[in-house]
Amino acid sequence: MKILIIEDEVPLLQTIEEFLKSENYLIESAMDYHSALDKVMNYQYDCILLDIMLPGGSGLDILKKLKSEHKKQPVIILSAKDSVEDKVLGLEIGADDYLAKPFHLAELLARVKSIIRRNAQDGEQFIKYKNVTLNPDSRQVSVDGNNISLNRKEFDLFYYFMLRPNKLMEKTTLVESVWGDNSDQADNLDFIYSQIKNIRKKLKEAKADMDIQAVYGVGYKLI
Repeated sequence: MKILIIEDEVPLLQTIEEFLKSENYLIESAMDYHSALDKVMNYQYDCILLDIMLPGGSGLDILKKLKSEHKKQPVIILSAKDSVEDKVLGLEIGADDYLAKPFHLAELLARVKSIIRRNAQDGEQFIKYKNVTLNPDSRQVSVDGNNISLNRKEFDLFYYFMLRPNKLMEKTTLVESVWGDNSDQADNLDFIYSQIKNIRKKLKEAKADMDIQAVYGVGYKLI
């Protein structure tokens, strides 16, 4: 799961980033209005943590832009402004939730999990497809009730597929969703092949009623 933190207060940004990384989320960040707008317009995130007061503009204007472009990306506003008016305005524009500073990291995590579950998993705790069950919270995958072992990147990649069965996913989309900003450093996308090869092998050994099919020159899909 990929989260974008839009926050100009460096200590807070670093604290949230380190905490969410320890919870196995892929984190990207932006510290001003223009870089934040560029990211939300060009990339997809599972959750956006958005400060209202930003250098160069307002977080509320980013919300308005998301709405006008019909980009459905879950947003939690993080702001020192705790007035009813600010909260109502943010929610009316399109935010999914509002958390006033200062806040406990445990509460932030609970809100993030709830937003992702509601938007990506239709509110369900587990994702089930054929005879495979995936638990995002425990990061566990089972086939007919028997657990299979996936490393961190394998799990993140398979999670992305499980949310989108039978949908063709381009290589670039998969890499950006699982590797984030680090994908820009890759000379090519061949490294994703080894990850998918390992997942396919483990699914086959566990007798899963599914496979990840390669579509030559384009990408992959879970069938």
